[in-house]
Amino acid sequence: MAPSLSTPFRYTTPPARKSAGGATADVYTQLASDFGMERPATFVVLSSAPELLTATWALMRESLIAGEGDRTGKELAALGVSLANRCPFCVDAHTMLLHATGDHALAEAVARGETPSDEGHARVLAWGRASRAPGARELTPYPFPAAHAPAYIGTMLSFHFINRIASALLTENLLPGNAQRFRAVRSLGGRSLARTVRRRPAPGAGLTVLDAPGPGPGWARGTSVGPAYAALREAATAGGGLLDEADRAVVRETLKGWDGAHPSLAWDGLPDRSRPGARLALLAALAPYRVTDEDVAAWRAPGRSDRSLVRLVSYGAFAAVDRVERALPAYTTKP
Repeated sequence: MAPSLSTPFRYTTPPARKSAGGATADVYTQLASDFGMERPATFVVLSSAPELLTATWALMRESLIAGEGDRTGKELAALGVSLANRCPFCVDAHTMLLHATGDHALAEAVARGETPSDEGHARVLAWGRASRAPGARELTPYPFPAAHAPAYIGTMLSFHFINRIASALLTENLLPGNAQRFRAVRSLGGRSLARTVRRRPAPGAGLTVLDAPGPGPGWARGTSVGPAYAALREAATAGGGLLDEADRAVVRETLKGWDGAHPSLAWDGLPDRSRPGARLALLAALAPYRVTDEDVAAWRAPGRSDRSLVRLVSYGAFAAVDRVERALPAYTTKP
């Protein structure tokens, strides 16, 4: 189903705000307090699968917002990831959030496609862009202190996931009529978020919306980023249960050899629409911007609700995140 002009949601109709309760309502409260927006589309689109909504928010909050390190630097890392993944929605969002940090000249330089004049900023942006290629040589040495690594890596991985969700399930319009493409609108939007963005809340609140998360990977040991990542991994990989073993095997084998490249238009390994689940999962992983009405219609069937679509897309999206995370190079400090 194509979206109406008044909604950013391409294929789903998220639950109404008044129906939100429990952990979902808690997430919206935290989003308003710590992100400056109560119901941003990138999170609302996940609300038909609350376990994905809560885990995605927890990871972003504990890394980008509450994690160690400079917010400008982490926004640049997220922006680099979004550029690498060709996600216009998220590129525009992080350009606006750079304005919110007060780095107006930097935001506009990046919006023009320029390399930041500050060497440190340039290295962080490049690190984010390089992260699409699993184990890329450019990922080391890390352009941030060791103490900040969990927050930067968590930010990078959270946006590899969020980019794919946004590209598959949302339109490209961050604001109505693509108004964010105007410099004055970007600056004004950023200034409206400045008070929230320029403070760093205490870590840990994101974990309160989760249901007994695990400890997480070694790179995030001892931080709240680790359990948040573990929760997202559990929630997203559970979507694989919507596929049969043959389709899951296709996803696994394709991702195993993926080098970060964007698939060509003549993608020989992409299943046709007679295998709609495997096709959607692989598109979500490697080229979510190529998901079409026909792809979604082929998957839709009686009993396949918005929740099942969100879970399947999340499964595919996280398959790419997992490939990136498992190939992370051993930590190397800046010389």
